[in-house]
Amino acid sequence: MVAARITVNGKETRISPAPAHTTVLDFLREQGLTGTKEGCAEGECGACSVLVARPGVDRPTDWVAVNACLVPVAALDGQEVVTSEGLATAGASGTPAVLHPVQEEMAVRGGSQCGFCTPGFICSMASEYYRPDRCAHADRAGGSVPGDSSVPADGSVPADGSGSGSGPADGSEHGPNGFDLHALSGNLCRCTGYRPIRDAAYAVGMPAEDDPLARRREQSPPEPAATAYTQDDSTFLRPGTLADAVRLLRERPEAVVVAGSTDWGVEVNIRSRRAPCVVAVDRLPELRALHVGSEHIEIGAAQTLTEIERRLDGAVPLLAELFPQFASRLIRNSATLGGNLGTGSPIGDSPPVLLALEASLVLAGADGEREVPLCDYFTGYRQSVRRPGELIRAVRVPLPLSPVTAFHKIAKRRFDDISSVAVAFALDIEDGTVRKARIGLGGVAATPIRALATEAALEGGPWTVRTAEAAARVLRAEGTPMDDHRASAGYRSAMLGQSLLKLYARTTEAVPS
Repeated sequence: MVAARITVNGKETRISPAPAHTTVLDFLREQGLTGTKEGCAEGECGACSVLVARPGVDRPTDWVAVNACLVPVAALDGQEVVTSEGLATAGASGTPAVLHPVQEEMAVRGGSQCGFCTPGFICSMASEYYRPDRCAHADRAGGSVPGDSSVPADGSVPADGSGSGSGPADGSEHGPNGFDLHALSGNLCRCTGYRPIRDAAYAVGMPAEDDPLARRREQSPPEPAATAYTQDDSTFLRPGTLADAVRLLRERPEAVVVAGSTDWGVEVNIRSRRAPCVVAVDRLPELRALHVGSEHIEIGAAQTLTEIERRLDGAVPLLAELFPQFASRLIRNSATLGGNLGTGSPIGDSPPVLLALEASLVLAGADGEREVPLCDYFTGYRQSVRRPGELIRAVRVPLPLSPVTAFHKIAKRRFDDISSVAVAFALDIEDGTVRKARIGLGGVAATPIRALATEAALEGGPWTVRTAEAAARVLRAEGTPMDDHRASAGYRSAMLGQSLLKLYARTTEAVPS
């Protein structure tokens, strides 16, 4: 087995002698790359953001921003990483380095205040800067597209927000340069300096033709390395095939299975959890397919949420509504459906949506595969019917899809927060009658559940305010909500009922002529 190595800013480096649980963040800092910071150690602040070369959606390679504080460095064996230090271009002998366009805009627009968060913001911005389908368009207010030539010499921005670098007149989250501001949703500025950071994001132009990182997108990313890394009595394994993975899990039942490591990374950092064996399944080809057939859509359990979102491109409206509310873009760049379902958390965001979609799971083990309806999967708090040694290979969503759908996430923050209550609806309404209703709930019981009584109260009835109000009273009594620091049981019950009334109001709004 070849020694585990990682390429950082173009330089290949041995991972040894780092312990197997070492995060990318700690490894980089040990190499002297201290721009990568630890702020929260649980993937919420983005100060640790770095770029990783991953298989692209539209091109061979995408530069993807990830939380370095969560990913084990052994998980990037054979992979390429770029830090904030690696974005600048080395100058000629005796001259300073040339700043990357993202770094330049952050500098001239005052986007760096105390500076602690700046490297993380810059890496997340660089990932969006290199997004292949980002395209500039003329500002609706009539201004020119921001770019290098439109930056005022003093870097100033008019007080009214107009001119180069300002956001679009309609107040949307995309700048006139096509920059999606939600790419920064996982980055926190402790100085509350978001205005100049936004201005910098909306001012960057498009990558130049000779930009080395832009050119790198046209080449395939490194193939995942089959890894067996042991250090200090702990082992990190990356099997090459699904058959190898299930064999390993049968031989090592104590192993912890990780994909994006967005859950296990928190356990390692915050609770000092250690495992004698970690098995990574995020690069298994059998878990990374997406197939749209005549009877169902099959989504590989190890595809990241960002990959699913971009490949489906709105084909499943309920999932499209879920994705922007699931943590942050940094988390979605690593998190997977298989991981979210595998943890069995009653407050995971994807289970209510998948329950409403009547999804099933394909479970793979050493003895073969079996398909389990998601409504039968959860058996108790963080417990499921998944047997020892089994993996979630794929999620299947049956077709056709219900035409009336909605996902309501009630949380203390609009984005990047854990839900107090999550409700997903999928209804078939024909000629004013509810022919079919599927409702998934999260945060109101020990497991994600279907609101079976409410579904029965809706089906066969007219889609009227009286039916909605009667069903809302039933929905308030579903589950066994509890009081905790996020919400009271009474509040959770009230939000259940209000969510159905909100859905009714939305579906019956008058359409402007």
